[in-house]
Amino acid sequence: MAKTPDPIPAGAHRRYDPLLDTWVVVSPHRSKRPWLGARTAPEPCGPSYDPACALCAGNLRASGERMPDYDGVYSFPNDFPALGHLSEVPESAPLFRAEAARGQSRVLCFSPNHDLTLAEADDALREAVVGLWQEELRRFSGAETQWVQLFENRGRLMGCSNPHPHGQLWASDFLPTLVAQELRSQQAHFERTGQALLAEVRDAELAGPRLVLASDAWVSWVPFWARWPYETLLAPRRALAGLLELTPAEAQDLAHHLGRLLGAYDRHFGCRTPYSFGWHGWHRLTGAPPGLLLHAHLLPPLLEGPDRQKFMVGFELMAETQRDLTPEQAAAALRAALA
Repeated sequence: MAKTPDPIPAGAHRRYDPLLDTWVVVSPHRSKRPWLGARTAPEPCGPSYDPACALCAGNLRASGERMPDYDGVYSFPNDFPALGHLSEVPESAPLFRAEAARGQSRVLCFSPNHDLTLAEADDALREAVVGLWQEELRRFSGAETQWVQLFENRGRLMGCSNPHPHGQLWASDFLPTLVAQELRSQQAHFERTGQALLAEVRDAELAGPRLVLASDAWVSWVPFWARWPYETLLAPRRALAGLLELTPAEAQDLAHHLGRLLGAYDRHFGCRTPYSFGWHGWHRLTGAPPGLLLHAHLLPPLLEGPDRQKFMVGFELMAETQRDLTPEQAAAALRAALA
């Protein structure tokens, strides 16, 4: 496991998150406190095929349908969707408001290899995954869809119910809360300055201490306001609102960039790093809100090692998010682990 650099001398302070219009408490050195709490065990490697896995090629799913003998990426409607075409709305009142929530949910298999991760895959497979993301976005490009959330939960610590390499898509007829706040913040900044908020942040981070990786078309960094200890943002160098606007060269570079970034996490923590990864970007070629820059959030729940989980509890749940090391420390550790 890569060693975390010595703490940067700094006292406790707060940092402002302009995307969500919130604040984060930063408490340097707190991660070094004695720990007698829960320890997590890194996930072991498994077989390349699991006869009990509903996502392995040829196996039976809970719906009674059988997975085809796919040899690349493959997607299908979620057998247990969070959103559907029907919505049952309880009686609404001024103090107890409710509204319909409709949509669709899909499962996106990245590979038939049950024991593969995106970090360990080759660039060709990751590029196929980028193509699958784009294909799924085109499926939901109609006006009735307000938002399409592409995401991957990796590992038991992120509540992933199946270790098979896969992600999900939730398409909704409403704007989710966090997405709506991000859009408001970016639009307001654009109206005030004529500039895209995240493009300005990205450019300011290029030569700074929070930069993790810069490639031909993509930049990843630990946000100044990061909540999770080793959180990163990933954004294109070009002014893109969504994944459908990528050139073939940008898609190819994204596949390589993701491999290096995810690999750095695995080398730093010395394990297959659990995380939640998701895209915030427009799902159509037209109609994107002004000032929106395509970006992805990568959120691992680990603190100082593979057995130390960061819990959002106590002060974080009751008052304000707090982190135990500076974003600059986290970025330096990830840079040191790049291959």
